[in-house]
Parts: sequence; C-alpha cells; structure tokens
Amino acid sequence: MTEDAMQHHVPTPIESPLLTAHAAQAVRHGFFTRLGGVSSGIYDSLNVGLGSHDDRTAVVENRRRVASWFGQPVERLATVNQVHSPNVVTVDAAYAGERPSADALVTAAPGIVLCVLAADCGPILFADAKNRVVGAAHAGWKGALAGVAENTIEAMIALGAKRDEICACLGPSIGRDSYEVGPEFVERFLSEDAGFAEFFTPSNKAGHAMFDLPALTTRRLQRAGIRAENLGIDTYSDRQRFFSYRRTTHAGEPDYGRQISAIAITEE
Repeated sequence: MTEDAMQHHVPTPIESPLLTAHAAQAVRHGFFTRLGGVSSGIYDSLNVGLGSHDDRTAVVENRRRVASWFGQPVERLATVNQVHSPNVVTVDAAYAGERPSADALVTAAPGIVLCVLAADCGPILFADAKNRVVGAAHAGWKGALAGVAENTIEAMIALGAKRDEICACLGPSIGRDSYEVGPEFVERFLSEDAGFAEFFTPSNKAGHAMFDLPALTTRRLQRAGIRAENLGIDTYSDRQRFFSYRRTTHAGEPDYGRQISAIAITEE
C-alpha cells in the first residue's frame, strides 16, 4: 500500500434523513459504502471486515478512516463478533476493544463509535438524541426473526432513552427483488407468525419466493413503538457501492468485503 493510496480516498457515508432531522448536534451517524478505502481486488476499497482474507493492514487503515470521520481514533470504534443472534452489548466509556459475540451495541458514552458490519444483512442505527443514547444492530433474517431490533430498543431504554424519542434507520441491505428463498425458509417464518406471509411473494421458481427482509425489519421497528425508516438501497444490485455476500456466492468468488454502519454521541 503506497502513501499515495493511503491519502487519495476519503470515505463518504450515506446519512439517514430521519436520524439527521432529529439528531440536532448530539449524534453523528453514517452508512458507509465500499468506497473510500485502500483495499484492492475483490475487496476494493473500504473493506472493514477483520474476518475477511484481505490484507489486515489495509483493513485496519480502512477502519481508522471510518473512526477519523467521527473525529475519533480507531480504538474508539466499537464492534462485536456478529453471530446472527438477538443479543445486545452495552458499551461504556471504559471500552477497550473487546468484541464479544453479539449483534447489537448500545451506549450513553460520548465518543464511542458503535459499528455493525454487513454485506446484505440489515444495518440498523438508533438514536435518542434528546436523552443522548444510541444503538447499532446487525439484522439478518435470523436476528430480525429473533428480535434483535426490539432488544436493542429495550437496552437503550435501560440506559435512559425514551421509546417515543427513539428514531431508527435501516441502511443498505439486500432487497426483495434480489432475495429468493426456498419453501423451508418460508415455512420457518410462517410457523412463527402466519402474518409474515405479507413479506413473501412468489418467484419464477416453483415453490420459491422473494423475501422482503427490509420491509419485515422496518415493520418490526415501527410496531415496537419508534419512528423508523428504510433507505431502500439494495446491496446485491449495486456492485459499485456495496459488497454483497449473495452476489459473491452467485459469482463463485472466493471471499467478500464488509461495509460498516456507525453512530456516536458527540462529545460536549
């Protein structure tokens, strides 16, 4: 990695209109794309996945760039070992780089940048700017079904957030038109709640369906009593801006990068 490459790119995240409107000066957030980093090849360029086979030096530099956008050192970038669970970790000012197995984080500590990684799964950022509590959740189909979003809201409330002050945004994730599933998948959801049928539409393949994970996730957020929006950006179909696990699988590529979504309470 040359010095020129280190300096050439600047990551520019996508922001949520809803979170921006309610953040005032208390919260900063961003859904980062795959652009603005130093990785190359199939990881080009802002790959932040420590679990990928990318050059670790490049990954660390990419994560440093994300932290820098928040005005923080990379050591203040809080992530977890994501395992498709409903589990939430509360992070305080003593954060020292731990990565417990969980799929969501919450904090009331200024300067800690809560992050989740994704490459088709749904990154959700939460904020109660008035009471200065934020959260971030990784919601694939397993986490969404198990209640990771609802658990994140409850963990924020335990830190002093108020349900009617919490806003959330679902960032770039795989869209309905890109997510075909088999009959066993559909049955698993319908056995939980027959009402989930509204999130499936027949595909061109007999017995299969197209699954609208973003719609399900957004609906669950709203039913939990908070304001929520979906950016409506499909990671699978937008190769230029996003990594996609499913697209990589269909293309027979050996590995894939991960993009990052992050939120922090600003330091007073």
